[in-house]
Amino acid sequence: MQLNLLAGGEGPAAPGMAAANTLLGAGSNEAAPPVASTAAASAPGRDVGAVLALTGISKRFAGVVALNKVALSVRPGEVMALIGENGAGKSTLVKTLTGIYRPDEGCMELAGQPVAFASAQEAMEAGITAVHQETVMFDELTVAENIYVGRHPCRGAFGRVDWRRIEAEAEKLFERLEVSLPVRAKVKDLSVAQRHFVEIARALSQDARVVIMDEPTASLSQREIQELYRIIAQLRAAGTAVIFISHKFDEIFAVADRYTVLRDGCFIAEGALADITEPELVALMVGRAVHQAYPKADVTPGPVLLEVDKFCHPTEFENVSFKLRQGEILGFYGLVGAGRSEVMQALFGLSANVRGAVRMDGKAVRITCPADAVAHGIAYVPEDRQHQGAHLSLPILHNITLPILDKVGFLLRGRRAQENAIARHFSEQLELKANHLTQLVSELSGGNQQKVVLGKWLATNPKVLILDEPTKGIDIGSKAAVHRFISELVAKGLSVILVSSELPEVLGLADRVVVMHQGHITNVFERAECTPEKVVAAASGCALPAEECA
Repeated sequence: MQLNLLAGGEGPAAPGMAAANTLLGAGSNEAAPPVASTAAASAPGRDVGAVLALTGISKRFAGVVALNKVALSVRPGEVMALIGENGAGKSTLVKTLTGIYRPDEGCMELAGQPVAFASAQEAMEAGITAVHQETVMFDELTVAENIYVGRHPCRGAFGRVDWRRIEAEAEKLFERLEVSLPVRAKVKDLSVAQRHFVEIARALSQDARVVIMDEPTASLSQREIQELYRIIAQLRAAGTAVIFISHKFDEIFAVADRYTVLRDGCFIAEGALADITEPELVALMVGRAVHQAYPKADVTPGPVLLEVDKFCHPTEFENVSFKLRQGEILGFYGLVGAGRSEVMQALFGLSANVRGAVRMDGKAVRITCPADAVAHGIAYVPEDRQHQGAHLSLPILHNITLPILDKVGFLLRGRRAQENAIARHFSEQLELKANHLTQLVSELSGGNQQKVVLGKWLATNPKVLILDEPTKGIDIGSKAAVHRFISELVAKGLSVILVSSELPEVLGLADRVVVMHQGHITNVFERAECTPEKVVAAASGCALPAEECA
């Protein structure tokens, strides 16, 4: 664990701006790759052509430095990739840009004029808006209402809302984006991608000069990602500046022109993406070289531990059968809507109207609720950590021990000692970055929230651990820590079901891969025969290799 008591939830502040090459070697025995000549640890000079420019931006929380003299600039029609590990300061910087936080020091300029936002509304009115990974909208309102919420056009002497105009304007926005979306549909009925398009339309409706996209592709299919790329190209062509935040380097190199790297709340480097390689960028981001190979433990799986037979749900999946052996990593892969997560939720007792048999150690078990699953040694780390995985308003300590309160001492003093010991153990194992164990989970970065959820279910001492998108939205350094920890757990005899949309992750870690398509299992591949072409073909419903199914 990196419970650095001097570090903010966004990561500890670096003591100074040493040269980039010196920083790369710190704390690592690995030889770092050479850094591109564009990278410099000192802040850049003022960019006179920038639509948005930050210099010397600092932000402190109760004495903890979250941002330390950060610089950033983006020009009209440019895509700037903001890069950094979870805890690097990206979230704090975005909240500063959008008026949620006010910087303690530094200057922000918009079109060459100094600005200071007292609220998110002021930032939006000035033309700065954000499209977040977790969209923030009113589910019961329509698409058109969400776009114009708080600023409805009115008509007549009595100032009645002009609903017809709202819907007509919303339709024009989607025509401009070349997106087909019913403006009268309620947002609760939209897919994740469609919700992102609504947020982008809302930004365009306000004549946004700068659009910040924070992990916009985390829950999108490949087709939806390509659609988002097209819209980003439209924004660029229209002269809108885009700040693009992603942990996926293929996306960064696909859409961005320049990069800015943050680490531990400090500006590290900026430059043109054409002048730097992925390994060099990773080294700047984490301060060391990171091997991206998957740490697959050499474990021979034992006897069958879990057997799921003819699992059926009226609307989500049908005839799903598989076996999980002791000490095995069983991968589940499929495109969006394949039914992978729904199967896992049913196995954990979260779904009603499920038919089929479940056996543990050869004995039939009945799972009607999560308590039943936990009692039988099954734990589930959900994909949606904020709504299903963690209690954001509780501290790290109580989140990790929540499922095992019945096993923690009743006496206050003894209970606190036990809780601290358990929470510290799993936090250290997962390399959690936090100020202290009593820090609220809501104050942590997304990757560290994920680690808390993982620690919470590991504390139940499960036999079977279901991981649904365990590295979604977390940085490459944190991914390496999670992958390493999974491998260590399996080496100790734990059985893991790994659900992931990242094909390299599944191929790199799994002993066998179960592929689903439209609620059915289409194939099961042994590790030795598993290739990207075979898996993608099966996930697409093709019987032939992927290249022959195009």
